[in-house]
Amino acid sequence: MQQGLDITLFGMGIVFTFLLVLVICTTIMSRLMSRYFPEPEPAPVAKSAAGAADDARLKKIIQEAIKQHRNRRR
Repeated sequence: MQQGLDITLFGMGIVFTFLLVLVICTTIMSRLMSRYFPEPEPAPVAKSAAGAADDARLKKIIQEAIKQHRNRRR
């Protein structure tokens, strides 16, 4: 009985140690990657006159679709 308990605790200790080392290594790698390879910041997108016209057209299309949907439900 004692030998089984010893083997169980030894195995659980090995697994716990392995998982602890894994978490530490993952944390270190994450910090290294974020320090030496930072994610690039997205470039600001400037709205052009064509973009504003597209937005107005899209707004009209959405409004018409909502109106048709509501009329169908009546």
